[in-house]
Amino acid sequence: MEFMQLEMFVAVVDEASVCKAAERVHRTQPAVSMALRKLEQELSEPLFDRTNRQDFKLTESGELLYEYAMRLLTVRREALTAIEDLNNAKTGRLRLGANESISFYLLPAITSSFQKNYPTVKIEVRCDNSDNLLTDLRKRKLDVALLSHLPEENEFDALPMMRDEMVFITSPVHPLASRERVSIKELADESFIAEDVCSPWRKRFVEAFAEQQTPLNIIVDNAPIETIKKMVEMNLGIGFVPLMCVKEEVESARLAILRLRDFWQERTLWAVQRKHTPSAYAAKAFMRVVTSIKDTFSQEAPAVTELHPQVKPSKAVQGKR
Repeated sequence: MEFMQLEMFVAVVDEASVCKAAERVHRTQPAVSMALRKLEQELSEPLFDRTNRQDFKLTESGELLYEYAMRLLTVRREALTAIEDLNNAKTGRLRLGANESISFYLLPAITSSFQKNYPTVKIEVRCDNSDNLLTDLRKRKLDVALLSHLPEENEFDALPMMRDEMVFITSPVHPLASRERVSIKELADESFIAEDVCSPWRKRFVEAFAEQQTPLNIIVDNAPIETIKKMVEMNLGIGFVPLMCVKEEVESARLAILRLRDFWQERTLWAVQRKHTPSAYAAKAFMRVVTSIKDTFSQEAPAVTELHPQVKPSKAVQGKR
């Protein structure tokens, strides 16, 4: 029993004519008659009372089949419509993962643009470190991960979204805040408030101090970026954070950027998907939105030299991917 046979059967009943039914389903009259005969042969029951050939009166079996055929065809149409909507990303679910800085300072802008075009897609967001997000992406618990470093594995496709600097921040009343530039060695007696030990950027500034043979005094460890900002604003220590996370505080003079002459770190933010596996249609739509608006991110994120024109780093230290 095939859907087309059922469609022809329902059309004959509704139109009370093989000729009109054939026009409705875009088939020939012999094809419609053949489909009815095959249905009756399969069911071993007549579907029409043929005592009056001009009257398409259903038998009891015919009435029962008509009822089920209508339900089956309705469900089929609903399924096809749902799949079409999913293909067009009109409905569906998008599972996003983002690290702390991206989820606070970049994801809202991307989500806003995405929902303007795909308002009925439901978005689930998970905030975690990049390594855990990659694990979830690999296990298909996420559709897209927004990361601050590029994964080494070939199993992922990555789209660069924007570049952002990592900067040292102090309270505006800190003695070093008035200095044009300082060296790492001059920070030997300072207290630091540090983020997650798994962060590649935290590791990079720890390495920089080690390279300069300068002691690093971390008084608060594994602090979220928002906590670092608040503690630094209270002059409890120095922090090392993404520039995009402190733009407002620097512009309003609640925080100051500490310029180093012997250290500079930049990072690239990435939208990452699994490679060689079919992506959810909503995920494909999300990546298209990121592609269409990513140029605006770099324009909106100021460089240190834009916030402080006198800064001219004499030595750029690039970190690992």
